[in-house]
Amino acid sequence: MYIGLDFDGTVVDHRYPDIGEPVPGAVKWLKRLQQCGAKIILFTMRSNSEEGSYLRDAVRYLEENGIQLYGVNMNPDQAEWTTSPKVYAHVYIDDSAFGCPLVQPRGFAAPCVDWKVVGPQVEHMCLNMG
Repeated sequence: MYIGLDFDGTVVDHRYPDIGEPVPGAVKWLKRLQQCGAKIILFTMRSNSEEGSYLRDAVRYLEENGIQLYGVNMNPDQAEWTTSPKVYAHVYIDDSAFGCPLVQPRGFAAPCVDWKVVGPQVEHMCLNMG
């Protein structure tokens, strides 16, 4: 199972260009999803520029928290069958996605993904794909 994963508002609070506080449950659920075989692809607007290494910061944050990325803004497997720039995934987890359950933790700049709802649903999908 491929998971396209947004960063700001999904894994951390919206504090771009800084890294915000962790979204409750995000790292825990991402680790569980990896254990059931999910391949996580960071799919974010963050990039590296003369002003900063915003994408590298996000990648580093995930890696330091035990999340092994399968790809960054690309699915390495899809080059075999398409030249489309859209990242192929079975599910996209993004606070901006229509219908994504959100919560507003105290002190957060904006609503973020509700991993208490999203985590179990995506894990169920992952377990049933095998």
